[in-house]
Amino acid sequence: MATLICGSLAYDNIMTFQGRFGDHILPDQVHMLNISFLVPTMRRNFGGCAGNIAYALKLLGGEAKIMATLGEADAQLYIDRLDSLGLSKEYVRVLPDQHSAQCFITTDLANNQITAFHPGAMMESHLNLAEEAKGITLGIVAPDGAQGMREHAEGFARAGVPFVFEPGQGLPILESVELCRMIELATYVAVNDYEAKLLSNKTGWSIEDIRSRVKALVITRGEQGAQIYHEDGVLDVPVVQAKQVVDPTGCGDAFRGGFLYGIENKLGWEKTGRLASLMGALKIEHQGPQTYAPTRADIEERYQQAFGTSLS
Repeated sequence: MATLICGSLAYDNIMTFQGRFGDHILPDQVHMLNISFLVPTMRRNFGGCAGNIAYALKLLGGEAKIMATLGEADAQLYIDRLDSLGLSKEYVRVLPDQHSAQCFITTDLANNQITAFHPGAMMESHLNLAEEAKGITLGIVAPDGAQGMREHAEGFARAGVPFVFEPGQGLPILESVELCRMIELATYVAVNDYEAKLLSNKTGWSIEDIRSRVKALVITRGEQGAQIYHEDGVLDVPVVQAKQVVDPTGCGDAFRGGFLYGIENKLGWEKTGRLASLMGALKIEHQGPQTYAPTRADIEERYQQAFGTSLS
C-alpha cells in the first residue's frame, strides 16, 4: 500500500530582526519605502506540504511517495534529505533553469513578520501526472501550483484512486468552478476552520453540501481539536495536550499524515482522528516542520497516555 502525496517541496528560510519593524518605518514615507533590516541569525528548514505530510506518514510506518517539482539550482539538498529519510523520490521531478519553491520569513521582536514567497519549480507541478504513478492505493492533492492541483485531482479520478483534497493555501488561486469540480472528484476534503468558511463562500456550498459530496470532511480547529463530518454524523476529535508549544508551522501537515495513515490502515474515524491530532501535538513541540522525530513506540506510548487506549 502506497500513498501518493501531490504537493510542494520548499525551503523555509527564517530570519530574526533584533528590533521592531515599526521603529524603522516612517508612516508618511511608505509611498517611497526603501529599507534594509540586518538579520544576524538565519535557519533553513525543509518544508513544503508534500514533504511535511510524507515525513509524518513515514514516522508512522506508512509508505509515502512524493509527487513534486524541484529546481535544478538547489534541488540536491532536498534530494539528499529524502534519501536520508528513506523517502522515495521516484516522482520528484527536477526542472532545469529553475529554483525550488522557497519562503523567506523575517520576524521582529514583536513577532511581526515580513514574508516573501518564490514559487519557482512549483508552478510546473502539472508536468507530473498522478495517474501514471504505480502501486498507489490512496492519494492527496495538497497545496501546489494551481494547474498541478487541478490536474492531479483529475488524474486520481481517472486512475480510480481515492484521494484527499486539501486546498489550503491554494484556496485564493483556485476559482469557484475549479473548487467545486475538485470536491466532486475527491473522496475526502480536509481544511482548517478558516479555510472551511472560505471554501463555503467560494463554492456557495454549505458544510453539509460539501460533506454530502465526499465520504468525509475534516475541519481542524487548532486548540479546539477537530471535527470529522462523515455519513453517520459528526465526530468531535479532542486536541492532544502538547508538552510545550514551540512552533505551529507544519502542524496541519502532521495532522494530514496521521489522517492518511488511519484511512490507509482502516483504523476507523475515531482512532484516525485521534492519531492525526496526536501527530499535530508532537509537531508543535518542535521548531520547524520536519524536526520532530518520535519512534513508532514513542507515538504509541503518547497515544496511550492521551486516550487511555492502545493505538494498535
